[in-house]
Amino acid sequence: MRMTERPTVPSAGLRRDLEILDVLAGHGDERDADGFGVSWIAQRLGREKSQVSRALRALEAEGMVERDPLTRRYRLGWRLFALAARTQQSRLVQVAEPYLRRLATAYDEDVHLCVLRGEQVLTLLSAPSSRAYHLVWEGITVPVIMAGAGRSLLADWHQEHVRELLRATLPAELDSSVASEKQWLADLTHVRTFGYVVTEMELDDIPAGVTAPVRDHRRLIVAAISMTLTRVPEEPHLHELGMTVAKTANELSCALGYPRP
Repeated sequence: MRMTERPTVPSAGLRRDLEILDVLAGHGDERDADGFGVSWIAQRLGREKSQVSRALRALEAEGMVERDPLTRRYRLGWRLFALAARTQQSRLVQVAEPYLRRLATAYDEDVHLCVLRGEQVLTLLSAPSSRAYHLVWEGITVPVIMAGAGRSLLADWHQEHVRELLRATLPAELDSSVASEKQWLADLTHVRTFGYVVTEMELDDIPAGVTAPVRDHRRLIVAAISMTLTRVPEEPHLHELGMTVAKTANELSCALGYPRP
């Protein structure tokens, strides 16, 4: 007698837990930053209050939900957000790789994917040129004021917030390796106007770099594409290069869910 493979039956308990998480995530007018009470959740799902209460306690023990000690309402927990953040970063790297490699191949320059971590710029991914020698940037963080990509990553910040950051972190006596506050603000204006900016490299002997912001489905800047330039072209060609980097950043943004213009 021939055995047939039985279809996988989803766990009823898992399905019920997911229904609770779905309710806590909120839909339309049902969103509530303060969370929801057990009675409301049970009524919403058409289930017994005691059953929902037990499920919530189990989910809370795993960090999937958390309970406000004052209101006794439940909301999504830290573990879900931690998982989502790791998943988003992993997807960002996977989706970005072919775009970076295309730029690196077309111009034979190193291209990097950078993100903001506090007041530091972290390089998540690099697509190297054909040169034999490369600086290793992946996994390295540098102060945002010393990174060309910082201009793109802070492009949506309010002008006063940028000034506060610069005044708190710029050295009292500036040397040639760090741009002034005036230049920084001018660079941000260029990013907002043209979608890219050319900066003098501030961390090594490479003369310049081009950077452009990457957005996600929320229209928020989540990363920056940064190309280091060993050969700086003339002004018209430099603008064309900047527009190409900006176009690539926009294509990556669309791949991440950003609405196409």
